[in-house]
Amino acid sequence: MNKPTITKSPWSEENVYRYHLENEKGTKVTLTNYGAHILEIFTVDKEEELADITLGVDTLEELKGDHPFFGSTVGRFANRIANGKCQIDGKEYSFAVNNGPNHLHGGPDGFHRQIWESEISEHNGLPAVKMTHLSPDGHEGYPGNLQVTLYFTLSNSNQLAIYYQATTDKETVINLTNHAYFNLSGKGNILQHELMINADHYTPVDKDCIPTGERAEVIGTPFDFTTSKKIGMDIKEEHPQIIIGNGYDHNFVLNKTDKTLSAAAEVTDPASGRFLKVQTTELGMQLYTANGLGGTKGKGDTTYEDFGALCLETQNFPDAPNQENFPSAFLKPGETYEQVTIFEFGTIKGKNGFFV
Repeated sequence: MNKPTITKSPWSEENVYRYHLENEKGTKVTLTNYGAHILEIFTVDKEEELADITLGVDTLEELKGDHPFFGSTVGRFANRIANGKCQIDGKEYSFAVNNGPNHLHGGPDGFHRQIWESEISEHNGLPAVKMTHLSPDGHEGYPGNLQVTLYFTLSNSNQLAIYYQATTDKETVINLTNHAYFNLSGKGNILQHELMINADHYTPVDKDCIPTGERAEVIGTPFDFTTSKKIGMDIKEEHPQIIIGNGYDHNFVLNKTDKTLSAAAEVTDPASGRFLKVQTTELGMQLYTANGLGGTKGKGDTTYEDFGALCLETQNFPDAPNQENFPSAFLKPGETYEQVTIFEFGTIKGKNGFFV
């Protein structure tokens, strides 16, 4: 069995590169060290035809422009912080307000806008793309010099793994994720995709999409994905939470009590036969169904539509620094932030359906 391969190519300007990962099954992943973005994921369908199952843009210029975090690594704090403020070590800090009254995804100049140091390396016995970034004290309002390291690996079992590590010299807050937009058909919308989420509870939000602090049961609501169902089944329902987000844009409380690696979600597209499984060490996962994507320009002169993808953002809970009953998002000197998320791709084949 041959190991997966990684090649590196310059992209448009000095110190920005693309990394091309490929395994023996023909799965291909393209990354860039600009914003530690996932640019492409090509997998086969039930007819063994390759297609790109992620949304995005074609050029570095477009990636530097205005887009909804296509494939971005986001931080220092993924998701929202209410009013762009929180207390850290007894002092109030203010961050950029870039989502209504709130701070979102690390701010307008967050990790998705940085050129990361990068190299081909090895991790857990596999070829890896290693990316590192030093976020300086005070950047986007965050305290502490934060040193972040990522490893991306692709295995021959079609697992794309992202390993995150971070340390700080001053107490700070941290919440990292990748914001890939998945469409397993490679076109159209995801309303007929079937989704299961390993969560009995979710965190309802107020009108500004900030969690109320409640952990509500999903049973009997549109948020019940405890057994697989079509994403579009309840997305038009006149439920107050669905109305707020114009669809799903909510954090699910995964059925776990510690940061062990465990199953979070599984998505299947009956049309193409593709599936995606998600494992994570994180306690939460944001389901976003690209509710406001309509009219956004994408790859190959495509214009994306509302519900054109889904994001499964493994992370801590939104606004965790301001919510005492949420998992802690604070990182102190001498501690190490660690996270692992694995996206596994495959195809359902046969009359009864089996995974390959």
